[in-house]
Amino acid sequence: MQTTTFTLEADYVELNQLLKLCGACESGGAGKMLVAEGRVSVDGKVESRKTAKIRAGQIVNCDDLRIRVVAGPA
Repeated sequence: MQTTTFTLEADYVELNQLLKLCGACESGGAGKMLVAEGRVSVDGKVESRKTAKIRAGQIVNCDDLRIRVVAGPA
């Protein structure tokens, strides 16, 4: 499984946008499809909310990609 780290520039990022920004898909709409298909989990639980707020410290898995979300500079 490939692991990548995403650094937040705000308090949170919407799940579908995170998937796009990390290269799991080509657009936010495609990210919503991944979530709708049940292929995305947050902290080990399947996430069904396409625009769930993802915050620092969370781990997102999508197929063979693991995304560690970390806080950006204060």
